[in-house]
Amino acid sequence: MPTRPLSFCMVTTFYPPHHFGGDATYVHRLSNELARRGHRVTVVCSPDAFSTLGGSAGPSPFEHENVLVRPVEGRLGIASPLVTYLTGRPGLRARSLKRLLEGERFDVIHFHNVSLVGGPGVLSYGDAVKLYTTHEHWLVCPMHVLWRNDREPCEQPKCLRCTLAFHRPPQLWRYSSLLERQTRQVDLFLAPSEFTIRMHRERGFSRPMRHLPLFLPRAAQASPDAAPPGDSPRPYFLVVGRLEKLKGVQTLIELFSRYDAADLVVVGDGTHGTELRRQAKGLRQIRFLGSVPFTQLAPLYAGAIAVIAASVGYETFGMTVLEGFAQRTPAVVRELGALPELVEDSGGGLTFGTDAELLEALEALRTDPGLRAELGQRGYEAYVARWSEDPHLETYFGLIDEVLLSREAGSSTRSPVSADL
Repeated sequence: MPTRPLSFCMVTTFYPPHHFGGDATYVHRLSNELARRGHRVTVVCSPDAFSTLGGSAGPSPFEHENVLVRPVEGRLGIASPLVTYLTGRPGLRARSLKRLLEGERFDVIHFHNVSLVGGPGVLSYGDAVKLYTTHEHWLVCPMHVLWRNDREPCEQPKCLRCTLAFHRPPQLWRYSSLLERQTRQVDLFLAPSEFTIRMHRERGFSRPMRHLPLFLPRAAQASPDAAPPGDSPRPYFLVVGRLEKLKGVQTLIELFSRYDAADLVVVGDGTHGTELRRQAKGLRQIRFLGSVPFTQLAPLYAGAIAVIAASVGYETFGMTVLEGFAQRTPAVVRELGALPELVEDSGGGLTFGTDAELLEALEALRTDPGLRAELGQRGYEAYVARWSEDPHLETYFGLIDEVLLSREAGSSTRSPVSADL
């Protein structure tokens, strides 16, 4: 770990309270954990982009005193993120972004989802150690998620046709050398899963990449002692997340329409929520709780037989699996994308490929409390050892050291960050 405080700059399109999900949550957690350990963190984000996409901000989250949030807002509102989307460059915000990233000497500039805050053009700003976390597949997919034509996982990319299927204007800069040139400005790309690295490699992305799973702070776990919202005496399986088609909740509704030995409790909301509620109409064993504050999720996880992650698209990680593990609740995940990695690495759950295999897994956990407890304990122990804040930051600073050693190869004038910085 560093021997003196470092100065970090996080560059991200979305940041709480102006955010939709996982990427911004990770940036918030990482920023505050670094700050808690004495480092200084500046977060550069774009509330304009959030508003452009129809977002509605919730309450502002806690920020450590060492975290400074610097929103980049254009005077022309929607025009700024739109110009970035179409050109792949900071555009109307170029001057303010350059001033922020180059006006202060940062030790590390960490890029996250930059799609609407500056596009690939922002990657050349600043002269610090540069990291980039591939929260999604935006570097190789205009739609971020490798979900072709809004109906199936992408095996053979046809990006222009897919963009039009999502009713988005084409990004002509993707057919130029801009992305290739700008990604050379980044020292190291960090991927939440081995699967994500493989997807990038298969689609021609050749820049240096390392595996750094996301993390769930142990201190963030609320006590599970309180009764969960919508408490019921019936046993239940739990799904948590945005209600989008690629999350696969529609496949669970189909299965639970024939399976009523336990309830299916669904937490979250999204563009597919209305349709899912329509599909589940009249099925008393399926309950939708809507959005539930994170601080109230712990009892829901703790009380569930298992967490189900049934995504039919390519997830880059599975944070809800970790949230279940933190409460000693096992997971049942589809054998697709990055989800099986968490189960395989922990031994904390079961996987399925077909409805018959899913039903078998649900029944095994429902009827065998000992199996549930054993898998849940394995998941918990793996969470603490692999996916909590201490192992995450140890690896994180080790990767910064790797970048510095690579930059300084052949020179003995400086030491790695853990000894010198």
